Amino acid sequence: MKDYHINVFYSEKDGGYIADIPDLKHCSAFGETPEEALQEVLKAKGAWLEAARANGKPIPAPIRINLRTMSHHN
Repeated sequence: MKDYHINVFYSEKDGGYIADIPDLKHCSAFGETPEEALQEVLKAKGAWLEAARANGKPIPAPIRINLRTMSHHN
């Protein structure tokens, strides 16, 4: 079963980690750690899919499967 690609990266501006799912427009989340950002974006994905189904919106098929964590270096 394919799943959605998730980006996890450090944001200087936000002072923490951002996780997003490019295939699901505007699906992103914040966390103090990469793991927290990942857990939060998985919750956001569930809410995104539920809202799309409830509103009869199309749900895009996952285009790629990957998890990449980029570390922040001072």
